[in-house]
Amino acid sequence: MEIAFVSTPERGETDRLLAETAARLARQQVHVAGIVKELAYDSAFENGCDMKVRVLPEGPVIKITQDLGEGSAACRLDPGAIAEAVAQVENGEWSRAQVFILNKFGPEEAAGRGFRGVIGRAIELGIPVVVGVGGASRKDFDTFTDGLAEPLPADCEAISAWCLTALATV
Repeated sequence: MEIAFVSTPERGETDRLLAETAARLARQQVHVAGIVKELAYDSAFENGCDMKVRVLPEGPVIKITQDLGEGSAACRLDPGAIAEAVAQVENGEWSRAQVFILNKFGPEEAAGRGFRGVIGRAIELGIPVVVGVGGASRKDFDTFTDGLAEPLPADCEAISAWCLTALATV
């Protein structure tokens, strides 16, 4: 099982690293499946809790948050949009996938939903997996992976190198 994770303390940095890693691997002719944050999308909220994701390798782009109104402190994740993103990835080109990248193991995955099944499928197919993990979900991620996921440095070059090395061992 080849699975690794990236965590950074700076808000949005993990998203940037994984999106750039996916682009870098694609330029190297590596077929990447999964989902990354659409970096060109600017959040309408000060806390940044408004996002779109891009299904790899070539889209679509899906808004996975909902507008709950000014001043709302509730979680803005849109479960329907998450389900759509999961379905898009599940129905993607798995026969060509060489690396799987997920921008975030978040609340949906921690609760046993979201991309958990897709991560499992990638592992079953022998596809190396890289996941972004925040502090709030780290314990759940460690439980999910039975502590077997390898931590990676917050560096695009190091993440890409891990992917290429893992790919060479498959």
